Amino acid sequence: MPNILERKDNTMIYLDNAATSWPKPEGVYRAMDEFLRTKGGNSGRGSHSMATAASEVVEETRMLMARLINVSENERIIFTLNCTDALNLGLKGLLRPGDHVITSCIGHNSLVRPFRKLMHQGLRITRLPPFLDTGVMSPQDVEAAITKGTRLLVVTHASNVTGVIQPIEEYGIVARKHNIIFMVDAAQTAGRYPLDVQAANIDLLAFSGHKGLLGPPGTGVLYVGNRVELDSLREGGTGFSHSELEEQPNVLPYKYESGTVNSVGISGLGAALKYIFEEGLERIHAHEQYLTDRLIKSLSHIPGIILYRAKDSLKQASIISLNIEGYEPGEVGAILDQAFDIKVRTGLHCAPAAHKTLGTYPLGTIRLSPGYFNTVEEIDLALHALEKIARTKLPKGCRKLENGERVAV
Repeated sequence: MPNILERKDNTMIYLDNAATSWPKPEGVYRAMDEFLRTKGGNSGRGSHSMATAASEVVEETRMLMARLINVSENERIIFTLNCTDALNLGLKGLLRPGDHVITSCIGHNSLVRPFRKLMHQGLRITRLPPFLDTGVMSPQDVEAAITKGTRLLVVTHASNVTGVIQPIEEYGIVARKHNIIFMVDAAQTAGRYPLDVQAANIDLLAFSGHKGLLGPPGTGVLYVGNRVELDSLREGGTGFSHSELEEQPNVLPYKYESGTVNSVGISGLGAALKYIFEEGLERIHAHEQYLTDRLIKSLSHIPGIILYRAKDSLKQASIISLNIEGYEPGEVGAILDQAFDIKVRTGLHCAPAAHKTLGTYPLGTIRLSPGYFNTVEEIDLALHALEKIARTKLPKGCRKLENGERVAV
């Protein structure tokens, strides 16, 4: 490790919000503590006051989530363990051997691995590459790839590697025109970017509760539209709903919510949603956009730093991937952590397919993902640290190359 002076102050800087947001709003901590102390009954399992209070919290959160993404029927909001769980329910509950799926080359392993298993069972998949200069998948290419057997179009709204935002509204038009199901992985955009399932013609929307939504880990959501009928992946107790049946009830949301839900986590998620509504999604997005733009503008002028980002900053989520010439990503991450107490993500980010498309496989990138609670001062300190690292390794007199900044997925 090179001899790099550490920061003088003792403030930790967290820039890994794409993995999970931190800190959470104060109301999230309070809500979860209060829930366990005063409302910790089993939601839907009893008519006593604590069970009823738990049910009310779960259903209030379901209502708030429906409001966030413009869903008119609250029961179409299904609580899951996380975004991966939601994606698995959507994919495996819908697809059958012989079906054809269209998707992109930049998916997370939470898409790639279920697809791989389903391919062994007879699923056919077409993976479309994005344009190299924009990182965006062409709606025209999507339409051209549709066949008689195409059942599903799956799109990652924003890459967890580069933050490039895909035009889901355009894909939704194509999917509805050809009567195929449209599924969106919004793990990196829910809570940070406006989502409207009606306007975008989305049939299945999956996302986690612990990232942009500022909720606790162990929470996720799958929206199931009225054009979709999914098979359940697990069966079991559903509380008051059709307990007399030996078959799994076909009533939403209970068809997909067997067993005790993570009611304490859902209480925290509900508090996070209230915080988002109070602050305003536009305000949250504007602050994160400002921090992201500040990072990109300054990083693009540091010799030795290579950026992987959207060509249009308005189509960039608050995620930035970079590499520093002369370093492996893991080295930079260790220096930032140990010498500067700055937390970032390095490596493949569970998305090797995206890195293969990007040309950064197998070592990956250094990923910075600012959140709503980051400050301008923290961003500037991180920039100072990265510049110090880059200049330490570069030979004297080295100048930035004209193509030092890359535009990719």
